[in-house]
Amino acid sequence: MKFVTFENAAGAQCVGLLDGERSVIDCRAVDPDFAGSMLEFIRAGELGLDRARRINQQAPESARLDLASVQLLAPIPRPTKNVFCVGRNYKNHVDEGHRARGTQAAYPEAPQFFSKAPTAVIGPNAATWHDPKVTQEYDYEAELGVVIGRGGKNISENDALDAIFGYTIINDFTARDLQRQHDQWFKGKSLDRSCAMGPCIVHASAIENPQDLAINLAVNGEQRQASRTSHMIFSIPRIIRDLSLGMTLEPGDIIATGTPQGVGFAMDPPQFLGDGDEVVITIEELGELRNRVEQVS
Repeated sequence: MKFVTFENAAGAQCVGLLDGERSVIDCRAVDPDFAGSMLEFIRAGELGLDRARRINQQAPESARLDLASVQLLAPIPRPTKNVFCVGRNYKNHVDEGHRARGTQAAYPEAPQFFSKAPTAVIGPNAATWHDPKVTQEYDYEAELGVVIGRGGKNISENDALDAIFGYTIINDFTARDLQRQHDQWFKGKSLDRSCAMGPCIVHASAIENPQDLAINLAVNGEQRQASRTSHMIFSIPRIIRDLSLGMTLEPGDIIATGTPQGVGFAMDPPQFLGDGDEVVITIEELGELRNRVEQVS
């Protein structure tokens, strides 16, 4: 099943089920007691999933909306915590970064964690803002997103996949100059509207092997990134194990698992984003996340 958050004609946020490529089922139109938000739904666990399965099987035509008639939002429009992120998690991306800086390649020995503020989150087809007074080096990063379900603390690698609710697509827009200026990643990663997410969360049961999915990104139709999640340095179970060590992961927590090679700052010459650019990420089995860049001042 593929779950979305959408805004209906009345301006209300609703939880829905994607029905093919052209329609969405309004869950509360079928079951008035269904969860009012994606976070509430994820926290409901198996009981919530059972309700969703019944809705998926029994929804009348009156509950099926034309996808073009609704506005999809980020699946979790306002996370309760920062979005957890993993830096430098693809070998070729580490290589290109060192090559661009003229330094000797060195690979991390453990996952490198940072985070993005909840105010950074936007949904599919939404504009990411670029303010030239803030950054001259606005970049893109295609990433597989993991949404925690059951969660927990000190989760073993063997149990890690069972802690996951589902998967989504994330664009970790980044101000490279702010990263360097502040000598850490949080500020350059947390500008408003710099964490695009969506278009849906695909339930974990529908993804046979999240560790071998094609991941691609294009800017204005030009392919920039092309890889597979199998090329991660640290696997999804390892990431969850290390992140949950001594720290509780809760339902609805989000983890961005790193980006492959092909980012703008490492091109020769560097190619950063500007007003009007369209960035499209596709991840196998998850769909397409499309966003445009809008210059603000």
